[in-house]
Amino acid sequence: MGLDKHQLAGLDDRERGFSRPVEFERDGDGYRAILRYETLRVRTEAHLTQNEALTILIQTLQSHGYRQLKTQMSFRDGLYLGSQELWVEYPDPPEAMPEQRGLLGRILSWFR
Repeated sequence: MGLDKHQLAGLDDRERGFSRPVEFERDGDGYRAILRYETLRVRTEAHLTQNEALTILIQTLQSHGYRQLKTQMSFRDGLYLGSQELWVEYPDPPEAMPEQRGLLGRILSWFR
């Protein structure tokens, strides 16, 4: 049985658009997701499914400032799908609100 491959697109930590393949490798009974982008190489720990490994990869990238991420499966079980599959979008995590100090900050917080 072949492995899946996804195309990952979004904005990197410098707000530049990118699109790169995400590959998977078997590790015992699990799967690792692997992304290579410029000098960055992200390789997840082994997970039970390829989807779990992909989700962890997305969360890792988001924790490093990557935004507007979406994936499209291009290979399923080693078979080429082209661009038949729909894109799956991953919502950005909420950004932390900067803490406002002083009397004005406390007054403004009442209106949030």
